[in-house]
This record gives sequence, C-alpha cells and structure tokens, in this order.
Amino acid sequence: MLRRTLITYLRPYWRLVAGVLFFQFLSAMATLYLPSLNANIVDNGVALGDTAYIWRTGSLMLAISFGQITCSIIAMYLAAKAAMRLGRDIRNDVFHRVVGFSEREVTHFGAGSLITRNTNDVQQVQMLAMMTATFLVTAPMLALGGIIMALRQDVGLSWLIAVSVPVLLTIAIVIISRMVPLFRSFQGKLDTINRIMREQLTGIRVIRAFVREPVEKDRFNDANTDIMVVGRKIGSLFVLLFPLAMLVLNVTVVGVVWFGALEVDNGTVQIGTLFAFMQYIMTILMGVLMATFMTMMIPRAAVSAERINEVLATSSTVTRPDQGITEFPDRGAITLTDVEFAYPGADHPIVTNINVHVNKGETLAIVGSTGAGKTTLISLLPRLFDVTGGSVQLHGVDVRDADIDALWNTIGLVPQKPFLFSGTIASNLRFGRDNATDEELWEALTIAQAADFVREKDNELDSHIAQGGTNVSGGQRQRLAIARAIIHQPDILIFDDSFSALDLTTDANLRAALWSALPDVTKVVVAQRVSTITQADTIIVLDDGTIVGTGTHEELLATCTTYQEIVESQQGAEATR
Repeated sequence: MLRRTLITYLRPYWRLVAGVLFFQFLSAMATLYLPSLNANIVDNGVALGDTAYIWRTGSLMLAISFGQITCSIIAMYLAAKAAMRLGRDIRNDVFHRVVGFSEREVTHFGAGSLITRNTNDVQQVQMLAMMTATFLVTAPMLALGGIIMALRQDVGLSWLIAVSVPVLLTIAIVIISRMVPLFRSFQGKLDTINRIMREQLTGIRVIRAFVREPVEKDRFNDANTDIMVVGRKIGSLFVLLFPLAMLVLNVTVVGVVWFGALEVDNGTVQIGTLFAFMQYIMTILMGVLMATFMTMMIPRAAVSAERINEVLATSSTVTRPDQGITEFPDRGAITLTDVEFAYPGADHPIVTNINVHVNKGETLAIVGSTGAGKTTLISLLPRLFDVTGGSVQLHGVDVRDADIDALWNTIGLVPQKPFLFSGTIASNLRFGRDNATDEELWEALTIAQAADFVREKDNELDSHIAQGGTNVSGGQRQRLAIARAIIHQPDILIFDDSFSALDLTTDANLRAALWSALPDVTKVVVAQRVSTITQADTIIVLDDGTIVGTGTHEELLATCTTYQEIVESQQGAEATR
C-alpha cells in the first residue's frame, strides 16, 4: 500500500527523483573514494616523506569534499521539492474525495478522523518520501560500496563485516516488528483524542450548562494517557535501537583495531590501509544504521498510507451519472413516489411509503414528532442521501439521473443548524452566488428580516463573522443563512426547521416577505410551530416515518388526529404562557 502510494504520486515528478538519485550517487561515490586517498597519503606520502604528494592528494581530497557537499545540498533540495509536491497532491486528492462524500461516508469515518488523515497521516507519508530520497537511497550505496572497497583494502579482516552486519540487521528487524502494531494503535488513538477535542470545543456550551467539565476533563485525560502509554512504548523501542547499534559499531571498530594491529605487526598490512578499512567498515555500519533508522519510519508511514487509501478507495454512495441531465422540463416541481430510506444496518426504514406531489411555486410543509423522519426526508431532495426504495423527482427528473451540480444549482438549503464561515457578512452571503451585488445582498437581507441588525454594525456588510457564526446570535445566524439561500436564486427552497430561533413576529414578517418576493419558488418547510405552516398549500404529517395525513391546515384539522394533537398541544402551551 505504501509503495503503491509513493510510486503513484511520485511518478509525475520522476525528473526530480532521477536528479536526487544522480546527485546522491555522486555524493556516495565521493564518500567511498575519500578513505582510499587518505590511505594513500599515509602510506605513500607520510611514510616516504613526499610532501608534494601529500599536497597534491590533499588538494584532490578537498575538491572532492566540496563536490560531495554540493551534491548533497542539491539532492536534499530536489528531495524536499518532490516530497512537498507529493504531500500537496495527496492532500488535494483526499480533500476532493471527502468533499464528494455523502453524509453516510462522512458519518462512517468521522470528521475528526478525516481531518487527521488529511494532515498528520499525509505528513507521515510526506516525511518518509523525503527521508527515503535522501537517506534510504544513500544507505545501500554506502553499505555495498563500503563492502567492495573494504575487501579491496584487506580481505583478511572481512569476517568482521560478515559478523557485524547480520547482528545489526537482526536487532533492527526484531525492534521494528514490535513497532508496527504500536504505530497502528497510535494513529487510532490520535483519531480518538482529536474527536474528543472537537466534541468538547463544539459542545462547550452544553458542557458548561450541565456542569460536565470534570467529566469531560477525565475523558480527555484518559484518551491522552492512552496515547502517552503507546507513545512511550514506541519511544522505548526507538531509543533501544541506537545504543545497541552503537554497541555493535564500537565492538566492530575495536575488533578492526585489535586484529588489524596484529597484521600491521606482522607486516602484511600497512597502517594507512588499516585506517581505510576502519573507515570503510564504519561507513558500512553507518549505512546499515541509516537504513535501519529509515525502516523505523516505514511502519508508521505504512499505517498512515493505509488510512489515506481507505478514504481514497471509498466512493460516495451518491454517484454522479455518466451523462447527467442538465435541462429540466418542469422546474420547481417535486414528486416523491413510494419513497423509502433506511440507514445501513438499521432494523427498519426511517421513512417509508412516502408519496407526494408539489407544483412550481407551491409550499410543502412537513410536521411530525421528534424522530418522525422529517430531516431525513428532506435530505433526500438534494441527494444528501439516495433513496433505498422508490424515487425522488425534482423538476420532472429523477434526482439520480440529474447532473448533481446542475441539480444543486436549483436548490437553496437552510439546514437545521445553520453554519456560517469565517469571513464577513458579505462573503457568507456571496457563498450562495459569487457575483451578487451589494444591492442584491441588501434585498436578500431585507426579505430575511436581517437588514436592521446588519446596518447597526459598524462595518455593515463587511462586519466580521467568526467561524461557525459564533459571534452572532442564533436568530441572527438563522436569518443570515436564509438570506444566503435567497441569494442563490434557487427554484426550490428547503427550510429544515429554519424558523425555530425566531420570535413569532419576526417569523411571520419573514414568511410574508419571502412568500411575496419569491412567488414562483417552490418552498419546502419543516417546522415545529404550526403557526409557521398554516398557509402552506400542502401539509404532510409524519409519524414513525410514514405519512398519516395530507392536506391543508383546515383539512388536517378536520381529518388527522395526529395533526389535531400537535395543534392542541401548541395551543395549550401558548395559553399556559
């Protein structure tokens, strides 16, 4: 999985990768050539007192050293460039895949996990790509080249290489095999701690209202302790590797000095050759150690690559048709035929046997008790979910056959929890339509009964909006969301309990202005207050996911027991107040 990811995303940058390999090869060759020149200086220059040879060879060594530094710098630059582009491309693909997810896929992964996968996980793969290009490529060159050059210097001491290298590799394999499951656990616990943090920040008001701060602190501390324990285990294995590797390295160097001194004493090996052999065996072991260090990064990057590919391999259940319909014969019309929807793994459908037809410009209202399926039903209209039975037709076309972008351009949605983006009031309104003029923004604000409070602000349309709209009240946030939907100029406007935060007077004024200004726009209203929907052309009453009544306000009062109970309960509450 990791290899496929790296190959896939680095393939467009093969010139950069080839440049890294070329300059790393030159750097490695220079590193391997320098000990031989050093041995020549000792054996042919110092031993014979040839000062000219020492200066000449030393100058050559200095030039090669500068060349090695230059090649290493260039290789690092090219590797960093390729790795940063790889990270950019992966993040871009993950983002676009997530943006195309339906509510079902987002719920399956969880928002916190998706954020972690597109940040921390991508960073792990990106870091491995850079380190691989700079170190993992160089390590085998140094190790193999060092073995060849060491054998050229002294075959008699080569048995030290045959012992030390396998010992070092065995240590590395044992430690890394224990780290793989720990890295997988670490990433999962990182998801958990991000999810808890996100929940606590989003629900801070609820936490404080119910005095749950101590409980939430304990929950975060438990998750924090879990990730600390796993991190400590990883760190313990990580720090264990280097002392063991240095032990092998130093014992090997002692062995070279000990057995090499015997050969020097016997006159079979010169001192310069012994020094060169010692440098080569250190180069070999450092190459193995470098590769070992890199392979320690591979397990975590492999886990991250698996998590990234899980997202990239997941297709949205809301699929785009190959040749979606972009021209709609009956704009504004809504037809639901035997509609049924069930969440994956649910025991029974959330909504079932829904049949209703609405003409252009009419108003459809949906009422029912909590959990009756109102929000689920209207989520089927803009294809946030796909029906599991029956069909949903908008503008005379089955929504599954329509081009999604063309379909969404005809729908204005005001969700149950309106969300505003960080920026200004104007930027949030123009989220509905980029080229909307200031006059159009003020017109939409006037219809949404939001113009007065916007004018009271110092910067009016340019007033700052915090992320989520947390610096405005709930009612103001709802009215801005309604104005944003109006700016979109849709054929169908969907209000998911979008008037609940408004007082009765503002609610009535907003509906009157909206219905007067947009007579040809079809309106779908989910409401808790019956007073909001009394003028609707068609009202459907949901109970446990099925329609138990259809008609106008007066017809339902006469024929639908459930609707009568809703009206009576609200009238009783009003009378009590």
